[in-house]
Amino acid sequence: MAFWPQNLTQAKGPPGIEEVRARYASLFSRFGVPPAAMDFTPGQLGPIHGEWVGALGGPGRTLLYFHGGGFVAGSPETHRPLVGRLVEASGVGAFSVKYRLAPECFFPSAVRDGIDAYRALLGRGVRGSSIVLAGDEAGGGLAFAIALAVRNANLEMPGGIVALSPWADLSLSGLSMLSNRKSDSQLDWETLFLSARHYLRKSNPCDAYASPAFAGFHDFPPLMVHAGAHEILRDDASKLGDRAAEAQVPVSVEIYDGMGHLFQADPARNEAKVSLSRLAQFIRAKSSALAA
Repeated sequence: MAFWPQNLTQAKGPPGIEEVRARYASLFSRFGVPPAAMDFTPGQLGPIHGEWVGALGGPGRTLLYFHGGGFVAGSPETHRPLVGRLVEASGVGAFSVKYRLAPECFFPSAVRDGIDAYRALLGRGVRGSSIVLAGDEAGGGLAFAIALAVRNANLEMPGGIVALSPWADLSLSGLSMLSNRKSDSQLDWETLFLSARHYLRKSNPCDAYASPAFAGFHDFPPLMVHAGAHEILRDDASKLGDRAAEAQVPVSVEIYDGMGHLFQADPARNEAKVSLSRLAQFIRAKSSALAA
């Protein structure tokens, strides 16, 4: 696949993986500190490592969370502030998955780790209907890819899916990639392109497990997706909503005026408070029926 545009092959060559990871580290630094009273406990679901946030799992409700970072960066530790606030707002404990990153482990390793973690939860006696899949940026797209894998494996589907500024189209074909390139101060096309190249290698960027914006959502659970109107991933959120509507799946896509990528990272913003409150309400509603 001809995957490398001419303007990125100049004298110094393309940025290396460490530079790309440094860009994401700068983005993660916006998250601030985790809620003071929140517990973070190392854990494992089958072969998959991660950490429990809040309650230590069990037969009740569980948020299975996938961190962002372009499939090349991030960890449960970098996303403690964001996941901690979501757990605090919803009252539902999470397992934050430490899935394998590219380029050391490329597509579909992250998807395999996610489905393994989900299978392990089911193996613990947790009902699928009491699990909500969640994630931000790459992790938001991954949550949808995991739902696709769960459905295609004929496993019990989760109760819902939530995504914050999801990256769901690795072909980078959304119009907002161009129209919002000046208004998005956090994320840029080049960083996403480099991340996709490391993650996909020679795989098709339109593969549904890489880019769930191209998947069919029949038999999916209810969905809630939040994004900022000024971010380059705005259209990825809209595409997920379109796929859900085509499959007649209950969906709420909320695009927040004036907001950029992962605006929920700033808890002082009123829009962040509203978004987290709405997401928390959805998580409680979609994971409560079998929590007794």
